[in-house]
Amino acid sequence: MSDAPQNPGTPQSLQAVIDQLNAKGSEPKGLSNKEKRARTVSRLILVQALYQLELTGTGVETVIREFADHRFDADLDGEPLAAADEAFFAEGARAVVKEQSVIDALIVDRLASGWRIERLDTTVRAILRAGTWELKFRQDIGLEVIINEYVEIARAFFGDTEARFVNGALDGIARDVRK
Repeated sequence: MSDAPQNPGTPQSLQAVIDQLNAKGSEPKGLSNKEKRARTVSRLILVQALYQLELTGTGVETVIREFADHRFDADLDGEPLAAADEAFFAEGARAVVKEQSVIDALIVDRLASGWRIERLDTTVRAILRAGTWELKFRQDIGLEVIINEYVEIARAFFGDTEARFVNGALDGIARDVRK
């Protein structure tokens, strides 16, 4: 049975996700704790932006500008978004939109026979698209880092069922793109 999200587009506890991910030391060794935290927050925001892009049909540059102008100075679950790596966020948003057909094909290859990507929850699609972008196009970031971060984001939005699904899908995609 799946745990439904408390509020679609908003994780259950941003602080808990950030703390858990940073405790694992998941980012490359060259990054400071502040930079690791900023990267984690950027991934969460990227998932939210991809969710917004899909639901509203707004252009990617508009969404990037909106987050830069209004959302990075706000807070989510009491956590300031100004701590985000804005360049990483913008790169991810632009790349996912530009490479969506490639990214979606990789995701579809990991779905059960007969499943279409449209059947996935919008937030799960956003998580998988962001994770697949990093696995395919950011080979400088370790696959364990990417998979761990997006699995924890899925767990924050939903619970263990979707987190296991995201883990399996991203693990398969990693095998496909990082041979």
